[in-house]
Parts: sequence; C-alpha cells; structure tokens
Amino acid sequence: MSDRLPPANRRGMLKLGSAAAGLLLGTPVLAQPRYAPPSPVDTGRVAEGRVTFPDWRAEADPRTPPPPAPLPPGERVGFAIVGLGRLSLEQLLPAFAECRLARPAALVSGTPEKLRAVAAQYGIPESACHDYASFERLRDNPAVQVVYVVLPNGMHREFTERAAAAGKHVLCEKPMANSAEEARAMIEACARARVRLMVAYRIQYEPYNLAALRLARSGELGRLVGMSAVNVQTVAANGAEQWRHKKAMAGGGALPDIGLYGLNTARFLSGEEPVWIQASQFSPPGDPRFAEVEETLSFTLRFPSGFIAQCLTSYGARDDKVQRLNFAGATIDMPNAYKYQGQQLHLARNLGGQDQRSSVILPHRNQFAEEIDHMAQCVLRDAAPRTPGEEGLQDQVLMEAIYRSAAEGRAVELPPQPRRDMFRRLPDGIG
Repeated sequence: MSDRLPPANRRGMLKLGSAAAGLLLGTPVLAQPRYAPPSPVDTGRVAEGRVTFPDWRAEADPRTPPPPAPLPPGERVGFAIVGLGRLSLEQLLPAFAECRLARPAALVSGTPEKLRAVAAQYGIPESACHDYASFERLRDNPAVQVVYVVLPNGMHREFTERAAAAGKHVLCEKPMANSAEEARAMIEACARARVRLMVAYRIQYEPYNLAALRLARSGELGRLVGMSAVNVQTVAANGAEQWRHKKAMAGGGALPDIGLYGLNTARFLSGEEPVWIQASQFSPPGDPRFAEVEETLSFTLRFPSGFIAQCLTSYGARDDKVQRLNFAGATIDMPNAYKYQGQQLHLARNLGGQDQRSSVILPHRNQFAEEIDHMAQCVLRDAAPRTPGEEGLQDQVLMEAIYRSAAEGRAVELPPQPRRDMFRRLPDGIG
C-alpha cells in the first residue's frame, strides 16, 4: 500500500501542520471574532462616580432601580456592635453585606469564645474586639464612628452613656430604655457629648411600611380612620430563663419587646400622638415565665383627629405580625408587617364603580441595612436622624401610660401635642 497521500489530502495536512506550528509559536491563526459596538442603552454612563442606565423596558413594565453605588470600604462609617446575641448574629451583622455606607469595625461581647469566632467570620482584628470592661478602648479606635447598642433593655442607658463619653455616635436598639427617666438621661448624655443618638425603629425604614406611610400622608385614600395591629409570638417552656422575662433587664414583657411596633407604627403613620389610652393585660397564674412581666396586653389609642388604633401583643399566641389600615376610601392589609422579612401590602378600594384589590410589589431592600445606612449617612452629613432619642422617649412615656391604664382599670388621658411629627423627621418627599 502506498504511503503517498492524494494531492487534496496532502494540502489538508499542510494546512493542519501550519496551524499546529502557529499554535506552538503563539501566532493566532484563526480569525478574531468581530462584535458590534455596544449601544449607550447597554453601557450606561458614569456621573459623579455612579453608573446609570437609561430605561430599556416599555411603559407596560415597572422600572428597575439603579445599580447600587456603595462607598469604597475604607470610606464607609465604622460600627462597633455591642452584644452578640441572636439579633446581632442572625440579622445585623449579615445586613452589613447589603449596606452601602457602613461596615462592621469592632465587636464587644462578654463571651470570649463567641467573640473570637464572630471576629474571624467578619474579619474584625483582635485589637478591635473587647469585653464590656474594656469597652472604653473604643475611644482610641478611629475606625469606629458609631456604637450600635444591641444589649438587653436594662443595659441601654449605661452603654449609651459610655459610648457618648468615648466620643462615639450611638444607634440604640428599641425599646430605648426601661423608663422615660432613663431615656431622658440618654438624650442628655449624647447632647453633652455632641454626638448623634438614633433609636433603631427598623419599621420606619422598611420599604412596605414606608409605602403605607406615603399612601397615608398623600390623602388619596381619604382620612385614616382606624388601625388594628397584632404582634404575637410564643415562648418555650424554659423561657423564664431569658432576660426578656426579668423586669430589671426587660422593663416589661410583650409590650416593650413586640407590642411597641403597633404603638410606634400608629404614631408614625398618622403623625399624631395619642390623647386617650385604654389598656388591659393578662398573665397565666403560676407560670414562672410571667412572674415578673406580662404575657398578653391589649391597648386602644385615640388620636386628636379621631383616628383609633387597636393593638394586641402577646407571648402566648402563635406567631402573627399583621396590621390593617382603614381609610375613608380604602383598606390596606399588611401581612407580616413587623417581621424581619416577607412584608406584603394589599390595597382594596372602589375604582370605576367596582371593588378593586391590588398588591404593591417592591424591590427587595433589607430593612436592617437601610436603618444602619441611614445612621451612617447622618454621620457623613452631620445630620439629625429620622428616629432620634426623642422618638424613643415618647414611646417610653406612652408605654408607662399603657401600664398605668392596665393597672388601674381606667382610661388615661394625655395632653395633645402642638403639631404633627413632633418627635421624628420624615423621609424626604413625605409631608
């Protein structure tokens, strides 16, 4: 058999050899693909350090939000997280991944093993990890501008005052304190130190509750007539061991822990302060979980405009966190209104002579990240927070009136405030 190839095959082998040689020599032998240049719709534009894209969907579709424009890590406001309990580890520290203006810069905990583990997870240097006794070392850490107090309620005053004395701004978890007296002292301490004080009312930064606020304040649904708010959950049999069931640490039971959401949201949505309060409370006899604090409490608030809010809170009923707003011209139902996630907003009203029901669908925004970034923005701009200490103090005053009404079995009347939104600052664009 001849080893000579036909001319056509020889030409093919020569081409293959040339290609192989080109690969060996690093010479490109295949034609490079040519692509059409991208359009401005696809590339977008950069203005003041932000990338923006023009609309690319037709009017029938919702608009997409612009890309996030986070600050470089080294320019973000540093937070020291004080207390590494469930809220810090399950919600707050993970939320920093969605922040655009803030970063965790230090940790404070009384449990050394947990402190080391969490520091390793979030890249916090050992020099920025402290126990409660060495808390004041935060003063010497320029990477920390804000101290986030995430401790039992009875410890809020002490660590707010210590943070202010160290020259750090303070973000304090709700409820602000165990009493109005403590809240006033915290406000005064921060004022003396010339640092900002913000109370972590996450609902006032949560997108669906902000949507409800815009609808309520716009007037398009008519007068806000009534609100019903339920915030209940259960406690395990060993719950008596938790700090939430010790009055010295918690200040009360279901009311300051979860009932506060109904109270604060009614004030937030209406912009008014209650002038009449009626409350009733109950605890199962002989249950050690409720030897010092209440299990269940209901309260009714009446506001100057005639708006009435009815609120129920309990540690004895299966988890449910819902609110309904009744306007003269519409109804808003909000399942999961006070949860960490899963909020919804359903609107019912008469349109064109027919009962129309619709749902508002909003882009995801982590309410904890929004809250933390707001505090960071206040530090960067030297601005007052939307939920300052005065907002927390007012809730303390009202909770004391609620407890007084329940204890005495009568309604409590309060003097009207001279104007709406006395104790908070509203988001831009909402009047």
